[in-house]
Parts: sequence; structure tokens; C-alpha cells
Amino acid sequence: MKYLLKGDGICRRQIPICKMKPNEEMIIKLTELARSAHENSYSPYSRFRVGAALLAKSGRIYIGANFENSSFGAGSCAERVALGSALAAGEREFEAICVYADRTVTPCGICRQALSEFGDMAVICAGDDGGRREYMLSELLPAAFSDEALH
Repeated sequence: MKYLLKGDGICRRQIPICKMKPNEEMIIKLTELARSAHENSYSPYSRFRVGAALLAKSGRIYIGANFENSSFGAGSCAERVALGSALAAGEREFEAICVYADRTVTPCGICRQALSEFGDMAVICAGDDGGRREYMLSELLPAAFSDEALH
């Protein structure tokens, strides 16, 4: 596997560069799990339901659903809910994420940035509209902000 070195000279870490998309069987599984999570979205204000399924390099899959709050800034996107769950379980390397919504959409900019912290990965976008699009995260966020800018 190829790695991208991130960090300064004192604290360098290797971030995996993923160039492979998951096989069709895994894409179907991720899509089903993301669709199921989207059904549990708490989105009474926007009515924009989103679910996500994040595949870790370990093979474990973490799901998330978006949630809203009457104080709009207190909510979170499905992708970052899934990412937080994976991080809490100790995961740090990811292969793919599937985002499922009522209509096929890509992750928002904040989610793209949050995911990019952990390297490139496949991004599968699907929806109730029957659409499906596949990207690499680096295609959606080609010039991600990195810790190099902090030093």
C-alpha cells in the first residue's frame, strides 16, 4: 500500500492512499446499511435524511445518520457521525464510505475535509431516486487543508 506522509518533522504519520474502490458486493452492503441508517435520521427541520456507512480497513463497518437540533449548529452530518463512531472504536484507516439520502448527493465540504484527515477513500453516493455515483475522496476534495498549513 502507498502512503502519504503528513505532519511536521517531529510528528509524522503515514496516511494510506487508497486507489481501489470496493467490489460490487461490498458496495451493495454499504448502500443497504447507509439506507437503513438514513431511515433513522432525526431531521424534523430540513426533512433531509442522510445515512452513511464507513468501511474501515479492518473490515468493520460503522454507520451514522444525520441529526438536527432547533439550534441549527448543534446537529451533525451522517458521515461525521459514522466517522466519530469509528474513531471511538480505535479505527484510523478507511477504505470507503457510502452516503445515502432521499436523492443522490455527495458529502458536504466539512465532511469531505473531516474524512480527508484519514487519507483517500472511495465515496459511493446513492439515494431513493435510484441514482448511484462513485468517486475517490481526492476527486471531491483535490486540495484538502492539511496539518502542514498549521506549521
